[in-house]
Amino acid sequence: MTLAVSATVAWQSERNRLLGIAYRMLGDFGHAEDVVSEVAIDAVRQERNIEGGRVDSWPAWLTTVCVRRSIDRVRQLAAIREDYTGPWLPEPVDTAQLPEEAMANRELLSLTLLHLAEQLAPEARAALVLHRAFGMPAPEIADILDKTPAAVRQLISRAERRLDIDPDAPAPRAKDRAVLDKLVQAIEQGEINTVVSMLHRDAVLWADGGGKVKSAMNPLFGASRIARFFAAILGKAVAFDPVEPIRAWVVEINGGAALVLRHNGRADVIEADAAPDGSIRGLRQLSNPDKLTRVSRS
Repeated sequence: MTLAVSATVAWQSERNRLLGIAYRMLGDFGHAEDVVSEVAIDAVRQERNIEGGRVDSWPAWLTTVCVRRSIDRVRQLAAIREDYTGPWLPEPVDTAQLPEEAMANRELLSLTLLHLAEQLAPEARAALVLHRAFGMPAPEIADILDKTPAAVRQLISRAERRLDIDPDAPAPRAKDRAVLDKLVQAIEQGEINTVVSMLHRDAVLWADGGGKVKSAMNPLFGASRIARFFAAILGKAVAFDPVEPIRAWVVEINGGAALVLRHNGRADVIEADAAPDGSIRGLRQLSNPDKLTRVSRS
């Protein structure tokens, strides 16, 4: 005979996994924590509700409620983000701060994929997260989303195509550390031509200052425009600190590598999305200080 597990004990056991689901859904760690806390309250209420019936599997129940609450929160945040100053980018988190259960296989954790996933409908995003990051089969996801397994498979397939994800790849390839190290050296030495040579011709840069610090208000398309952007940063940095105008180094965030760029009295976090040929096809620069509280920039 086994003792029944209480809602609180089950939630404590599942909390980090639920946090991993909610963070991938929302791209904001603070909101993810809020959702998971709300799930705890829902679980206690369910346990105390005699007419609600017995819960056969708390992990399944908690997952369902977490996903549905995350979907509701995605819809609420969509309206808010429409009024956001400049491009909106996800909140990065030091890899060391992410619990192992939240990281799963590191799938859909990068800033690049969290950002791209914003273009998906909430239920498609949920299906992709549960399938890719947590290995759930379509029938289980169907129960959570109240859809047929066939409809869920279609959601996943379309989402993978939209985000250019290889459905046969078990996990995303690691970022090329040599590319990042070369970028660090070029930026610190002011070698703008080297930076240009590393960029894909159609590279795009998104800069999120959130209206709190000065940054590009619109995405920058093309290697030449991105190079001019970095040249302007370097020029201002030299005027601010002629001795050590700019510093860059590699850090671990969201299960992968990124850059910290210190200049003009502030420190930004930049993730580079490398193409298969090693060129950089996307840069995402986080400058909004409100979004950098979970990243070590010292």
